[in-house]
Amino acid sequence: MPKRTDIKRILVIGSGPIVIGQACEFDYSGAQACKVLKEDGFEVILVNSNPATIMTDPGLADRTYVEPITAEFIERVIKKERPDALLPTLGGQTGLNAAVELAKDGTLDKYGVEMIGCDLAAIERGEDRKLFNEAMAEIGLEVARSGYAYSVADAEAIAERVGYPCVLRPSFTLGGAGGGIAHTHEELVSIVSQGLELSPAHEVLVEESIEGWKEYEMEVMRDHAGNGIIVCSIENLDPMGVHTGDSITVAPAQTLSDLEYQRMRVASLAILEKIGVETGGSNVQFAVNPQTGRLIVIEMNPRVSRSSALASKATGFPIAKAAARLAVGYTLDEIVNDITKATPACFEPTIDYCVVKVPRFAFEKFKGTDPTLTTRMKAVGEIMAIGRTFEEAFGKAMRSLEDGHQGICAGGKEGADKLSDDELAQAVATPTEHRIFFVVEALRRGWDIARIHAICGIDPWYLNRINDMVQVQESIRGLRVEDIDADAMRLLKQYGTSDAEIAALTGSDERFVRAYRKGLGVVPSMKTVDTCAAEFSSATEYHYKTYENIYRTSPDAKKCVAPDETTPADKPKAMILGAGPNRIGQGIEFDYCCVHASYALAARGFETIMVNCNPETVSTDYDTSDRLYFEPLTYEDVMDAIDVERPDGVVVTLGGQTPLKLARMLEESGVNIMGTKPDAIDFAEDRERFAALLDKLGIMYPPAGQATSFEEAEAVAAHIGYPLLVRPSYVLGGRGMMIAYDAEHLRDYMAEAARISPDYPVYLDRFLEGAIESDVDALCDGEEVYIGGILEHIEEAGIHSGDSACAIPPVTIAPKHIRTIEEHAAKIAQDFQVKGILNVQFAICNDEVYIIEANPRASRTVPIVSKVTGISLARYATEIMLGKKLKELGLKSRACRFIGVKEAVFPFNMFPEVDPVLGPEMRATGEVMGIADNFGMAYYKAQEAAGCILPTAGKVLVTVSDRDKKFIEPIARDLISLGFTIVSTGGTAEYLRGQGVETEVVNKLHEGRPNLGDMITNKQIDLIINTPVDRTSMIDDSFIRMQSIQKKIPYMTTIAAARATVEGIRSAQHVKVSPRSLQEYHS
Repeated sequence: MPKRTDIKRILVIGSGPIVIGQACEFDYSGAQACKVLKEDGFEVILVNSNPATIMTDPGLADRTYVEPITAEFIERVIKKERPDALLPTLGGQTGLNAAVELAKDGTLDKYGVEMIGCDLAAIERGEDRKLFNEAMAEIGLEVARSGYAYSVADAEAIAERVGYPCVLRPSFTLGGAGGGIAHTHEELVSIVSQGLELSPAHEVLVEESIEGWKEYEMEVMRDHAGNGIIVCSIENLDPMGVHTGDSITVAPAQTLSDLEYQRMRVASLAILEKIGVETGGSNVQFAVNPQTGRLIVIEMNPRVSRSSALASKATGFPIAKAAARLAVGYTLDEIVNDITKATPACFEPTIDYCVVKVPRFAFEKFKGTDPTLTTRMKAVGEIMAIGRTFEEAFGKAMRSLEDGHQGICAGGKEGADKLSDDELAQAVATPTEHRIFFVVEALRRGWDIARIHAICGIDPWYLNRINDMVQVQESIRGLRVEDIDADAMRLLKQYGTSDAEIAALTGSDERFVRAYRKGLGVVPSMKTVDTCAAEFSSATEYHYKTYENIYRTSPDAKKCVAPDETTPADKPKAMILGAGPNRIGQGIEFDYCCVHASYALAARGFETIMVNCNPETVSTDYDTSDRLYFEPLTYEDVMDAIDVERPDGVVVTLGGQTPLKLARMLEESGVNIMGTKPDAIDFAEDRERFAALLDKLGIMYPPAGQATSFEEAEAVAAHIGYPLLVRPSYVLGGRGMMIAYDAEHLRDYMAEAARISPDYPVYLDRFLEGAIESDVDALCDGEEVYIGGILEHIEEAGIHSGDSACAIPPVTIAPKHIRTIEEHAAKIAQDFQVKGILNVQFAICNDEVYIIEANPRASRTVPIVSKVTGISLARYATEIMLGKKLKELGLKSRACRFIGVKEAVFPFNMFPEVDPVLGPEMRATGEVMGIADNFGMAYYKAQEAAGCILPTAGKVLVTVSDRDKKFIEPIARDLISLGFTIVSTGGTAEYLRGQGVETEVVNKLHEGRPNLGDMITNKQIDLIINTPVDRTSMIDDSFIRMQSIQKKIPYMTTIAAARATVEGIRSAQHVKVSPRSLQEYHS
């Protein structure tokens, strides 16, 4: 059946900010859906609060609403736009939950909006464990024995029945939030208490533990005619007990017999039919008892999921695009496969290679958290690698993480080789981000496969494969590189060994290994991801590299490697290096920049080549660039792609630190770096050279120094004074950054810094307390400068720029300071000879403007500035890299007629044991934006979008440090004038009353009952203002902040945020806003 003609206008709900459990895979799927729906002639209305996405670019949908994803705001959009249909299955759990609420509260019926792709009943059967279990029983499929708890007592009774350990799953939460495995009664009480709080339904499923079982996923597509296909099977390397998002996964499944696979295939299709998934993509998860073969269904997602992006990239099958088309009436046989242009979508993909996904973690950002992996997801990103065999893909994957590992054996800092056998056994038994490297060490020591399997539960098939990799590598340990012949070198490469690993094992240099390897004739072949194992020719240049055996093309021919499956191009070529795995400090914003560079280069007649290894992103979509190389962003892998493609230039300044770290080596290898040259990039990082430049230009900067030891650092401190802002060089996201108030702090820091960035010095700057910080994004063609936008940080200095809320245009910075900021940014850009984009950070303190740092590359703020100003900075930066002058581009400064407020989003709900106080080290996983005509409303909307709904009445708990007391008085007065009641602890109450401000007094935790803890627990508090006491939070402070997250009470930890909150509440009380699209704002 062709597409429906009775619907013209479709509302798509996005997934909002990047959070743990819901990352940029929904930008990829949402962007794909919007594109295809527009191609098919539908009018697309989009609601999404995330400014960092390609999806929220004004060109992708007909109308783009950067608004909070709440039923209230979406209803306003529906009322205004009157869509015919709502597509809820491409916005993750956030989009699905919002759609369910709109259906249940009658909004969709009221405005005559049809839910397409999935109806309410199907969503509820898929999401509600009780209904799901009943449905599975009806079709004869087994689920784990379980029961529903609505109180701790309920959970205790069910646990008695199913036994310990038991798995706890709160209903309707994301990434397993609030869940876990309880081995004891105490753990049960703790997890269930939190799970009931986090579940929107206040419901926790208590089920028998299947810890240690094998876990599989099936990615399934279905159309309204009942046709169904399995796109991909995925196997978890880690056994049950680790969230699938935290597990290493392999596609296709490697250890299933055909009979077991067919059982799962039939069951998956039957589940979709029973649940009532009318059309689109779904994900079904199974567990298999390795001893008995008993198969049970774990869960299914009646929507495009995190695994859908992985399955899409692994097979080349465009799941999101197909799901959108199926939702508007097409059947699978009517959709043409984009990759082959010859086969229909009802052909199940066949792949002749292996794909490995490995998660990326950020435990170093959350001191005090338990790094053990459980059913609650903790990963902040992931990478994917493709190889002809598991070994090749696995080796590539382990060097893609950018965590120091050059592969499975070299470069790690977990110290596996220093552990005793008993310690190693414990490390192998405990699921952590580094467990696989402890398994490798156990194999290196010759431990028996059966012994390791008994300890960790990883299938012996995988342990045997990894053991083969280890043995191949061990065979060259201590040899000279020159002792390795061509056959041995080829074998090393086929088993996933990187040039850097070979260098480490032989005491050599990576570049020498590369030259020697190429001299031996050991070079890779470029293969194609084509969905059909080469049964049909591929129309898409989606490649991976592999080392195959050499062979003769004819009996008398010389043996050679298989030819590359790449086609020649008759256009100039430009290669873009992506940003690699998402992590805190380097996220989707950089992918946004890379995608815009690809679009700009294509528009100028270039053949565009993308190199990246992140399966969640738009940049790794097969149709974003002309050619895609799904490869690690290492010198070796990038150079292998360069050897094949011979690009005219390579873009390194848009993908964050990842490609920047390669820039110098690439240039030394004869590669043309487009735009700003590596010398300027290094110049910005060399503090002494940078300080000399600032002195020459007459620009003020905080007194600073650098050191490689505590003794040197102490000498710098004696010269410039405490407090000091200290950080290592060449890191993103403020990793390892802190404020040192005395020598003791400094000594601890220097020891840690040596571990994080041992090859680089530590920078020490005088910390400007109370300063207002500002970010500038600018374009420069080497001569002229265009100021793209200036952002004002709402938090004062000391909070990382990525964690601070910020406003564009600036709200409180004086015009004279704005002029100074623009002049200084221009001088630096010109002196650096920037050709492209530049970010400069300033601080305003005591009426003086200081420069903090300059980065001649794209920054985290580029998408926000671009969305608010309506000028695509990444696109124009790319034009400049191609030689265009600013005069030719015709860019003119334009006044912003509205305010955009960015707010950071944090994963503290996933790390309940971590104090959520902010500091100079970045901890945000994502961001949202609020847009309005005034700052107060924009701030209010940004808070709501971030999940922090500000109250417009009620009680405010105010407890602040001594240094903040003088600032809190006007804030308290404003809150009282807005109708709030103030509640304070002793010291704050005494101060406020002394100033004539009325406040109730509440006991601290140690002062008896009732106390502030009781008030928070009983939800008698509606807003919390709590600034940390001195440098380390006291017990009360930490408890207040952690409880506020659990009870979902808005909390502010800085005076600046408290002031902004008052503005936001005032606006919300007095202004009722009608939503406006980005297109309307810019018209």
